[in-house]
Amino acid sequence: MATKLTELLQIKHPIIQAPMFLVSNVAMVQEAMKGGIAGCIPALNYRTLDELRDALKLLKRTKVNGGAFGFNLIVNKSNVKYKEQLKVICEEGCDFIITSLGSPEETINQAHRVGIKVFCDVTDLNFAKKVEGLGADAIIAVNNEAGGHRGNISPKELIETISKNCEIPVISAGGVGCKADIDKMLGYGAAGVSVGSPFIASEEANVTNEYKQACVDYGAEDIVITERISGTPCTVINTPYVQKIGTKSTWIENLLNKNKKLKKWVKMIRFSIGMNTTKNAATKATYKTVWVAGPSIEHTNAILPVKEIIKKLVN
Repeated sequence: MATKLTELLQIKHPIIQAPMFLVSNVAMVQEAMKGGIAGCIPALNYRTLDELRDALKLLKRTKVNGGAFGFNLIVNKSNVKYKEQLKVICEEGCDFIITSLGSPEETINQAHRVGIKVFCDVTDLNFAKKVEGLGADAIIAVNNEAGGHRGNISPKELIETISKNCEIPVISAGGVGCKADIDKMLGYGAAGVSVGSPFIASEEANVTNEYKQACVDYGAEDIVITERISGTPCTVINTPYVQKIGTKSTWIENLLNKNKKLKKWVKMIRFSIGMNTTKNAATKATYKTVWVAGPSIEHTNAILPVKEIIKKLVN
Protein backbone atom coordinates (compact mmCIF):
# COMPACT_ATOMS: atom_id res chain seq x y z
CA MET A 1 0.00 0.00 0.00
CA ALA A 2 2.55 2.57 -1.12
CA THR A 3 1.07 6.09 -1.07
CA LYS A 4 2.26 9.66 -0.65
CA LEU A 5 1.91 9.21 3.13
CA THR A 6 4.12 6.10 3.23
CA GLU A 7 6.72 8.03 1.21
CA LEU A 8 6.45 11.10 3.40
CA LEU A 9 6.97 9.23 6.69
CA GLN A 10 8.87 6.19 5.36
CA ILE A 11 6.30 3.78 6.81
CA LYS A 12 5.04 0.44 5.50
CA HIS A 13 1.30 1.10 5.74
CA PRO A 14 -0.55 4.42 5.13
CA ILE A 15 -1.96 4.58 8.66
CA ILE A 16 -1.50 7.00 11.54
CA GLN A 17 -2.53 5.80 15.00
CA ALA A 18 -4.47 8.95 15.86
CA PRO A 19 -3.62 11.07 18.92
CA MET A 20 -6.28 10.53 21.57
CA PHE A 21 -6.55 12.57 24.76
CA LEU A 22 -5.74 10.40 27.80
CA VAL A 23 -5.59 7.23 25.68
CA SER A 24 -2.46 7.46 23.50
CA ASN A 25 0.85 6.65 25.16
CA VAL A 26 4.45 5.64 24.45
CA ALA A 27 3.72 1.89 24.61
CA MET A 28 0.97 2.21 21.98
CA VAL A 29 3.20 4.23 19.66
CA GLN A 30 6.10 1.81 20.07
CA GLU A 31 3.83 -1.05 18.99
CA ALA A 32 2.48 1.08 16.15
CA MET A 33 6.00 1.60 14.82
CA LYS A 34 6.77 -2.13 15.12
CA GLY A 35 3.63 -2.74 13.04
CA GLY A 36 4.84 -0.46 10.27
CA ILE A 37 2.55 2.51 10.87
CA ALA A 38 2.91 5.94 12.46
CA GLY A 39 1.82 6.73 16.02
CA CYS A 40 0.91 10.08 17.55
CA ILE A 41 0.37 11.30 21.12
CA PRO A 42 -1.32 14.53 22.28
CA ALA A 43 1.24 16.73 24.04
CA LEU A 44 -1.51 17.46 26.58
CA ASN A 45 -1.32 13.85 27.78
CA TYR A 46 1.75 14.97 29.74
CA ARG A 47 1.26 17.16 32.79
CA THR A 48 4.77 18.61 32.69
CA LEU A 49 7.31 19.54 30.04
CA ASP A 50 9.82 17.15 31.60
CA GLU A 51 7.39 14.26 31.10
CA LEU A 52 6.90 15.30 27.48
CA ARG A 53 10.66 15.51 26.94
CA ASP A 54 11.16 12.05 28.48
CA ALA A 55 8.53 10.57 26.14
CA LEU A 56 10.25 12.12 23.11
CA LYS A 57 13.63 10.76 24.16
CA LEU A 58 12.26 7.27 24.75
CA LEU A 59 10.48 7.15 21.39
CA LYS A 60 13.63 8.32 19.60
CA ARG A 61 15.64 5.54 21.27
CA THR A 62 13.10 2.86 20.42
CA LYS A 63 12.15 3.99 16.91
CA VAL A 64 12.20 1.16 14.36
CA ASN A 65 12.57 1.19 10.59
CA GLY A 66 9.25 1.34 8.82
CA GLY A 67 7.58 3.25 11.63
CA ALA A 68 7.28 6.92 12.58
CA PHE A 69 6.11 8.92 15.58
CA GLY A 70 4.70 12.37 16.19
CA PHE A 71 2.91 14.60 18.66
CA ASN A 72 -0.36 16.52 18.49
CA LEU A 73 -0.53 20.17 19.52
CA ILE A 74 -3.65 22.19 20.34
CA VAL A 75 -2.56 25.52 18.87
CA ASN A 76 -5.26 27.89 20.09
CA LYS A 77 -5.45 30.03 23.25
CA SER A 78 -7.21 27.33 25.28
CA ASN A 79 -3.85 25.54 25.50
CA VAL A 80 -1.66 27.81 27.61
CA LYS A 81 1.19 25.26 27.36
CA TYR A 82 1.31 25.31 23.57
CA LYS A 83 4.43 27.42 22.95
CA GLU A 84 6.50 25.62 25.57
CA GLN A 85 5.36 22.24 24.25
CA LEU A 86 6.32 23.25 20.71
CA LYS A 87 9.75 24.34 21.91
CA VAL A 88 10.41 21.00 23.65
CA ILE A 89 9.25 19.00 20.63
CA CYS A 90 11.48 21.00 18.29
CA GLU A 91 14.44 20.64 20.65
CA GLU A 92 14.10 16.87 20.96
CA GLY A 93 12.78 16.11 17.48
CA CYS A 94 10.18 13.73 16.03
CA ASP A 95 8.91 12.79 12.57
CA PHE A 96 5.79 14.95 12.48
CA ILE A 97 3.44 17.22 14.40
CA ILE A 98 -0.34 17.28 13.99
CA THR A 99 -1.93 20.66 14.75
CA SER A 100 -5.53 21.10 15.92
CA LEU A 101 -7.97 23.90 16.75
CA GLY A 102 -6.07 27.00 15.64
CA SER A 103 -3.61 28.56 13.21
CA PRO A 104 -0.61 26.28 12.54
CA GLU A 105 1.60 29.07 11.19
CA GLU A 106 4.00 29.31 14.13
CA THR A 107 4.22 25.52 14.44
CA ILE A 108 4.99 25.11 10.73
CA ASN A 109 7.70 27.76 10.79
CA GLN A 110 9.47 26.39 13.87
CA ALA A 111 9.07 22.71 13.03
CA HIS A 112 10.38 23.09 9.48
CA ARG A 113 13.55 24.74 10.79
CA VAL A 114 14.46 21.46 12.50
CA GLY A 115 13.16 19.09 9.84
CA ILE A 116 9.85 18.11 11.45
CA LYS A 117 6.86 17.70 9.12
CA VAL A 118 3.53 19.31 10.03
CA PHE A 119 0.09 17.88 9.29
CA CYS A 120 -2.95 20.05 10.04
CA ASP A 121 -6.47 19.08 11.10
CA VAL A 122 -9.11 20.69 8.87
CA THR A 123 -12.84 20.17 8.41
CA ASP A 124 -13.42 21.88 5.06
CA LEU A 125 -11.74 23.12 1.87
CA ASN A 126 -11.38 26.69 3.13
CA PHE A 127 -9.12 25.64 6.02
CA ALA A 128 -7.33 23.10 3.83
CA LYS A 129 -6.27 25.81 1.39
CA LYS A 130 -5.21 28.07 4.26
CA VAL A 131 -2.88 25.51 5.82
CA GLU A 132 -1.49 24.55 2.43
CA GLY A 133 -0.70 28.22 1.86
CA LEU A 134 1.12 28.31 5.21
CA GLY A 135 3.36 25.43 4.15
CA ALA A 136 1.76 22.38 5.76
CA ASP A 137 3.16 19.03 4.58
CA ALA A 138 -0.20 17.24 4.61
CA ILE A 139 -3.84 17.76 5.51
CA ILE A 140 -5.76 15.71 8.09
CA ALA A 141 -9.31 15.82 6.71
CA VAL A 142 -11.58 15.34 9.75
CA ASN A 143 -14.93 14.07 8.50
CA ASN A 144 -18.36 13.54 10.06
CA GLU A 145 -17.56 9.96 11.07
CA ALA A 146 -14.57 10.91 13.27
CA GLY A 147 -14.47 10.35 17.01
CA GLY A 148 -14.06 13.26 19.42
CA HIS A 149 -14.27 16.68 17.77
CA ARG A 150 -15.52 15.71 14.33
CA GLY A 151 -16.28 17.58 11.13
CA ASN A 152 -19.58 18.02 9.31
CA ILE A 153 -18.79 16.66 5.84
CA SER A 154 -18.88 13.04 4.68
CA PRO A 155 -15.55 11.27 4.03
CA LYS A 156 -16.16 10.96 0.29
CA GLU A 157 -17.12 14.59 -0.26
CA LEU A 158 -14.37 15.95 1.99
CA ILE A 159 -11.54 13.85 0.53
CA GLU A 160 -12.55 14.38 -3.09
CA THR A 161 -13.07 18.14 -2.67
CA ILE A 162 -9.75 18.74 -0.93
CA SER A 163 -7.80 16.38 -3.21
CA LYS A 164 -9.02 18.18 -6.31
CA ASN A 165 -8.15 21.63 -4.96
CA CYS A 166 -4.94 21.07 -3.00
CA GLU A 167 -1.54 19.71 -4.00
CA ILE A 168 -0.38 18.27 -0.68
CA PRO A 169 -1.44 14.78 0.54
CA VAL A 170 -4.83 14.32 2.21
CA ILE A 171 -5.09 11.98 5.21
CA SER A 172 -8.64 10.96 6.06
CA ALA A 173 -9.67 10.99 9.74
CA GLY A 174 -12.86 9.23 10.75
CA GLY A 175 -14.89 6.17 9.85
CA VAL A 176 -12.08 3.62 9.62
CA GLY A 177 -12.39 0.41 11.60
CA CYS A 178 -11.35 -2.28 9.12
CA LYS A 179 -9.35 -2.91 5.92
CA ALA A 180 -12.40 -2.27 3.70
CA ASP A 181 -12.76 1.22 5.20
CA ILE A 182 -9.10 2.01 4.42
CA ASP A 183 -9.52 0.84 0.82
CA LYS A 184 -12.61 3.03 0.53
CA MET A 185 -10.80 6.16 1.77
CA LEU A 186 -7.82 5.53 -0.53
CA GLY A 187 -10.29 5.05 -3.37
CA TYR A 188 -11.71 8.51 -2.72
CA GLY A 189 -8.22 9.97 -3.16
CA ALA A 190 -6.75 9.94 0.36
CA ALA A 191 -3.03 9.28 0.76
CA GLY A 192 -3.65 7.56 4.09
CA VAL A 193 -5.91 7.36 7.12
CA SER A 194 -5.82 8.44 10.75
CA VAL A 195 -7.36 5.76 12.99
CA GLY A 196 -8.23 6.38 16.64
CA SER A 197 -11.23 4.64 18.24
CA PRO A 198 -10.25 1.03 17.36
CA PHE A 199 -7.07 1.51 19.42
CA ILE A 200 -8.93 2.50 22.61
CA ALA A 201 -9.66 -1.16 23.28
CA SER A 202 -5.98 -2.09 23.12
CA GLU A 203 -4.08 -3.83 25.90
CA GLU A 204 -1.50 -1.02 25.88
CA ALA A 205 -4.00 1.84 26.41
CA ASN A 206 -3.85 3.37 29.91
CA VAL A 207 -7.61 3.62 30.38
CA THR A 208 -9.95 1.52 32.48
CA ASN A 209 -11.09 -1.89 31.34
CA GLU A 210 -14.63 -0.50 31.60
CA TYR A 211 -13.81 2.08 28.90
CA LYS A 212 -12.18 -0.56 26.70
CA GLN A 213 -15.07 -2.99 27.19
CA ALA A 214 -17.57 -0.24 26.33
CA CYS A 215 -15.89 0.04 22.92
CA VAL A 216 -16.47 -3.70 22.50
CA ASP A 217 -20.06 -3.74 23.80
CA TYR A 218 -21.39 -0.61 22.09
CA GLY A 219 -21.56 0.08 18.35
CA ALA A 220 -21.94 2.83 15.77
CA GLU A 221 -25.60 3.39 16.63
CA ASP A 222 -24.61 4.15 20.25
CA ILE A 223 -22.48 7.17 19.38
CA VAL A 224 -24.03 10.58 20.08
CA ILE A 225 -22.80 14.16 19.87
CA THR A 226 -22.54 16.16 23.09
CA GLU A 227 -21.77 19.80 23.84
CA ARG A 228 -21.27 19.09 27.53
CA ILE A 229 -17.53 18.26 27.46
CA SER A 230 -15.74 21.21 25.90
CA GLY A 231 -18.55 23.37 24.58
CA THR A 232 -17.67 22.14 21.09
CA PRO A 233 -19.65 19.19 19.69
CA CYS A 234 -17.89 15.93 20.56
CA THR A 235 -18.80 12.28 19.96
CA VAL A 236 -19.27 10.01 22.99
CA ILE A 237 -20.77 6.63 23.82
CA ASN A 238 -24.41 7.05 24.83
CA THR A 239 -24.13 5.58 28.32
CA PRO A 240 -26.92 5.90 30.92
CA TYR A 241 -25.03 8.80 32.51
CA VAL A 242 -24.81 10.68 29.19
CA GLN A 243 -28.54 10.10 28.73
CA LYS A 244 -29.16 11.46 32.22
CA ILE A 245 -27.20 14.73 31.86
CA GLY A 246 -28.22 15.36 28.25
CA THR A 247 -26.05 16.44 25.33
CA LYS A 248 -26.87 20.14 24.97
CA SER A 249 -25.17 23.10 26.63
CA THR A 250 -27.09 24.58 29.57
CA TRP A 251 -29.08 27.79 29.13
CA ILE A 252 -26.58 29.74 31.21
CA GLU A 253 -23.66 28.51 29.06
CA ASN A 254 -25.52 29.58 25.94
CA LEU A 255 -26.23 32.97 27.48
CA LEU A 256 -22.60 33.54 28.50
CA ASN A 257 -21.34 32.42 25.08
CA LYS A 258 -23.29 35.29 23.52
CA ASN A 259 -21.33 37.83 25.59
CA LYS A 260 -18.26 38.83 23.56
CA LYS A 261 -16.24 39.84 26.64
CA LEU A 262 -16.93 36.62 28.53
CA LYS A 263 -17.04 34.12 25.66
CA LYS A 264 -13.29 33.33 25.66
CA TRP A 265 -13.16 32.74 29.42
CA VAL A 266 -16.33 30.65 29.43
CA LYS A 267 -14.86 28.47 26.69
CA MET A 268 -11.60 27.98 28.61
CA ILE A 269 -13.44 27.09 31.83
CA ARG A 270 -15.82 24.74 29.99
CA PHE A 271 -12.84 23.07 28.28
CA SER A 272 -11.05 22.58 31.63
CA ILE A 273 -14.13 21.13 33.35
CA GLY A 274 -14.85 18.87 30.39
CA MET A 275 -11.31 17.52 30.25
CA ASN A 276 -11.41 16.70 33.97
CA THR A 277 -14.73 14.89 33.48
CA THR A 278 -13.27 12.89 30.59
CA LYS A 279 -10.13 12.10 32.59
CA ASN A 280 -12.13 10.77 35.54
CA ALA A 281 -14.25 8.59 33.25
CA ALA A 282 -11.19 7.23 31.44
CA THR A 283 -9.04 6.50 34.48
CA LYS A 284 -11.51 5.61 37.26
CA ALA A 285 -14.35 3.15 37.59
CA THR A 286 -17.29 5.50 38.10
CA TYR A 287 -20.94 5.74 37.14
CA LYS A 288 -20.17 9.18 35.67
CA THR A 289 -18.98 7.74 32.39
CA VAL A 290 -18.33 10.12 29.51
CA TRP A 291 -16.36 7.95 27.12
CA VAL A 292 -15.19 9.62 23.93
CA ALA A 293 -15.29 7.36 20.85
CA GLY A 294 -16.31 7.33 17.21
CA PRO A 295 -18.64 5.07 15.20
CA SER A 296 -15.71 2.94 14.01
CA ILE A 297 -15.96 1.01 17.32
CA GLU A 298 -18.56 -0.96 15.37
CA HIS A 299 -15.68 -3.19 14.27
CA THR A 300 -14.19 -3.61 17.77
CA ASN A 301 -15.03 -7.11 18.99
CA ALA A 302 -12.40 -7.72 21.66
CA ILE A 303 -9.65 -6.05 23.70
CA LEU A 304 -6.48 -6.84 21.74
CA PRO A 305 -2.79 -5.90 21.61
CA VAL A 306 -2.00 -2.99 19.28
CA LYS A 307 -0.14 -5.35 16.92
CA GLU A 308 -3.29 -7.44 16.44
CA ILE A 309 -5.43 -4.35 15.77
CA ILE A 310 -2.93 -3.29 13.09
CA LYS A 311 -3.10 -6.76 11.50
CA LYS A 312 -6.90 -6.47 11.32
CA LEU A 313 -6.55 -3.10 9.60
CA VAL A 314 -4.00 -4.13 6.96
CA ASN A 315 -4.98 -7.75 6.20
